[in-house]
Amino acid sequence: MIISVDPAAATPPYEQVKGQIEQLIRRGVLAEGSRLPTVRQLAGDLGLAINTVARAYKELEADRLVETRGRNGTFALAPQVQADDEETRAAAVIFARAAHRAGLSLTEARRVLDQAW
Repeated sequence: MIISVDPAAATPPYEQVKGQIEQLIRRGVLAEGSRLPTVRQLAGDLGLAINTVARAYKELEADRLVETRGRNGTFALAPQVQADDEETRAAAVIFARAAHRAGLSLTEARRVLDQAW
């Protein structure tokens, strides 16, 4: 697992760590059940305070992307996909209406969505 932290970045280090691990999980690089380094190990590798990495892990756990199993370690979980949530549906309707008003074909609208993604 390759993670790096830019100390000069505007994003706090814990958010950088959290974001990179989240992307590794969502892209399948860290498969469900993959064991993450210990907080102490990752903090040492990145030159960060233990509490910084612990916060990133805690937030990932709150997002249900990892699970801590006591002394056994922290493990990646399969990301939960909620394509049927109300907010996503409402945003899709707004986008579809705007694309239709703009005269876009479905193919063109998909291209715009792909670019935004």
